[in-house]
Amino acid sequence: MFGYRVPDPDEALLISGGRSSSGAPFRVVIGHGAFVVPMFRRANLLSLAMTEAEVQETCVTKQGIALNVKAVIAFKVGSDVESIVAAGQRFLSDQDQMSVLTGRIFAGHLRSIIGSMTVEEIVTERQKLATEVLDGSKQEMAKIGLTVDALQIQSIDDGRLGYIAAMSAPHNAAIQQAAAIAQSNANQMAAQAEQDSLRKQAEYQRQTTIVQAQYKAEVDRAQAAAAQAGPLSQAQAQLEVLQAQKDVAERNAELREQQLVAEVVKPAQAEAEKTKILAAAEAEKIQILAAAAASNNRVALDRMLIEQLPEIVKSAAQGLSGANVTVLNGADGLGDIAASLVGQGSAIFEAVRKGFQGGVPGTAAGGNSSPTSVKIAPELNS
Repeated sequence: MFGYRVPDPDEALLISGGRSSSGAPFRVVIGHGAFVVPMFRRANLLSLAMTEAEVQETCVTKQGIALNVKAVIAFKVGSDVESIVAAGQRFLSDQDQMSVLTGRIFAGHLRSIIGSMTVEEIVTERQKLATEVLDGSKQEMAKIGLTVDALQIQSIDDGRLGYIAAMSAPHNAAIQQAAAIAQSNANQMAAQAEQDSLRKQAEYQRQTTIVQAQYKAEVDRAQAAAAQAGPLSQAQAQLEVLQAQKDVAERNAELREQQLVAEVVKPAQAEAEKTKILAAAEAEKIQILAAAAASNNRVALDRMLIEQLPEIVKSAAQGLSGANVTVLNGADGLGDIAASLVGQGSAIFEAVRKGFQGGVPGTAAGGNSSPTSVKIAPELNS
């Protein structure tokens, strides 16, 4: 939009030409934009980025010895409105002057602090030197709206005076002596280690020789024992083979015996047992038949007569076939005739049965009888 200005994140927008509520000669805008009325307002940008300043200064110590000191200062404009206003009033038109002025401020404080210290303190306590320089310049830097983030002492030397070198000479000598002693000890330890290594190698070689000799003796002894044990081992193996063959033959005999029992003996025993059982059954059958023949003659005779009874009745009925019979009472008369025939047959049956039981002709002496044919003539009741 025309007239609308937005500063970068590391910049501050300074708008002049109007009244400021804070009493500052211009309005400070940080982190957002602002509308600047053309012709009536003017806007400028002040950098808030980190800036470096180098200091190379010859400083005289408390002992009167000149030292060349090199330091680097990291600084920036403060983030608060007061610091921005202070820096804007001093450096807005020429912001490069901030590095120049900062270097001069630190150079003055560096000379002042080094003048109150000895060379030994400066060399051995650089952090103390940096801290005192920062503390001494902090207030002065704040007045111009700048803050220091870091101060680094990069180098300190005495030119060619050799004071610092002389100061370090005892320490260097002690260090060199310690280094020489350490080197000597290291050489001695290396020689001792070498001797130990040679001694260990010799001992190892001796032990190896002994072990090899023992191994060879064991091998020779084993070979001799194997040579002596050869025939014995062969004989033992033959004995084992013979024993195995014997075991196989015994096993085959057992199997053959079992086979003969299963194929011959068992069937023969079964057949004999079958014959014995059949003979016993036949004898028992004969006994039963004999007992039946002795005790059941009467039953057999009755059965025979009963079987002949229909023939008897039939013969009696045939006798009536040529007779002139007059039936006076119809169906009742026929019933009487039939009843008479059956009664006649029953009487004949009873007579014959008694005759057989009483010993009629044809009965054998032994009590066994054979059936005798009986001729029955028909009788008529008029």
